[in-house]
Amino acid sequence: MKHIFLSIVIIMLVSCNQHSKDEFKREFDASLLKQNEKFRLEGEYDSLVNLNKRYYKQAEKANYEEGKALCYINLAEVNISLENYQKSQILFDNAKEILDHSENAIHKARFYNAYGRFNMELRRLDKAFEYNKEALRWIKQSKNSELKNNILFNVYLREATYLIEKKQPQKALEYFQKARKLDDTGLADCAISDYIYMYKKMDSAYKYIMMAYDITNARGVKDGVALYTSTILGEYYIADKQYDKAEKALMEALEIDDKTKRIYAYYTKYIYNDLRILYEQEGNKEKAYFYLKAYTDAKNRTNTALLKTINQDMESFIAEAKEDSEKHKDKIHWVIFLSLAVFSFLGIYAWRIINSLRKRKRDLRLESEELRSRMDTKKQEEIMALARKNDPEFLARFKEIYPEFIDRLLKINPELEISELTFCAMLKLHFTSKEIANYTLVQHRTVQQKKYRIRKKLNIPAEADTYQFFDSLS
Repeated sequence: MKHIFLSIVIIMLVSCNQHSKDEFKREFDASLLKQNEKFRLEGEYDSLVNLNKRYYKQAEKANYEEGKALCYINLAEVNISLENYQKSQILFDNAKEILDHSENAIHKARFYNAYGRFNMELRRLDKAFEYNKEALRWIKQSKNSELKNNILFNVYLREATYLIEKKQPQKALEYFQKARKLDDTGLADCAISDYIYMYKKMDSAYKYIMMAYDITNARGVKDGVALYTSTILGEYYIADKQYDKAEKALMEALEIDDKTKRIYAYYTKYIYNDLRILYEQEGNKEKAYFYLKAYTDAKNRTNTALLKTINQDMESFIAEAKEDSEKHKDKIHWVIFLSLAVFSFLGIYAWRIINSLRKRKRDLRLESEELRSRMDTKKQEEIMALARKNDPEFLARFKEIYPEFIDRLLKINPELEISELTFCAMLKLHFTSKEIANYTLVQHRTVQQKKYRIRKKLNIPAEADTYQFFDSLS
């Protein structure tokens, strides 16, 4: 009888302990993802990074590996918004290494949804579509909860976006409407308006954008959703030639952008470009030029410094996480050593672990180099395309890939104008005089004259080849 009673007590203690662990994990996931999304939408970069650092340490202390994976995913997603793709890849790899051994549906769905977005940003549409389908498969296996609805909302929204890219507008609209049923922020209404506006259905677009605008005003939070809504509203008013209203909406977007740009840094260029278009259509060339120049100057001045700070934060987090992980591994190795000291294959086991880590490190390095190469090629193709279209963003994007080129030109002659710098950039890309004339809509003779003036301003020797001279500057 005593044995039976003791067995029942032990079973109850084990059951309670397991229940307590499961409850901790549920509360951990829900709290982390809710606060992370709040900080992300509000553009609170520092708060978001500190939140994930704090929760990572909690997960480490509780030996909750999947909780650590969520922190990696959250920070990877922030780096996507900042177009810091290399750091995103490293963080996603860390998360995947953990989740490969997990069957948690919520975690898997969160990973594949965010990783799909990452692939979309790199223009790998088929991969993005595939990963989002995987996210949908996993989220449907999870139990009903607020957390499930939040992730499902993002999955539906991404699915709609990918379907637009795949030229399937009707299916896209179906997924937008599914997302809308789970949304209380106005984001889905705004996305639907943006989508409908693309098909020139102005009345329907206005209906949805005003619903989004009313919801964001009622929420009273100047966050990423409000930023998106004000921008789309401004673009609608431009198309409808209501320029006063467009200016008001875009100025409101600029105010929100100033508060949220540490996470939505890429958004400034869209607002400035919209303002440029607005003033061009009004015939106000002075303001149009002002916002074109403001965009170029602000982007080159702030994004480099911002990215440097972000990289320092990410490297600090990765280093701390690695140190914690190594400490944890040391404890495990110590226990194994004490338990298996009598067995001669402890050395073989340790060798395998070290060899595996070395191989993983080598694979990560190769993946990183491959990603960097792909990104450089993609950027080169982008600026070539911008040059051919005579796009005003060309010079700014060129500076990102050749940051020292313009500086060296200005050291030779600080008086060079923007148009002359743009012309030098096209020569740096080895466009012929005929090509430059076609792309910039001027006569071939005008290009030749420009070449002569540039040679004179930069003191290029008569016997020197212009293209070789520019190649030597970077």
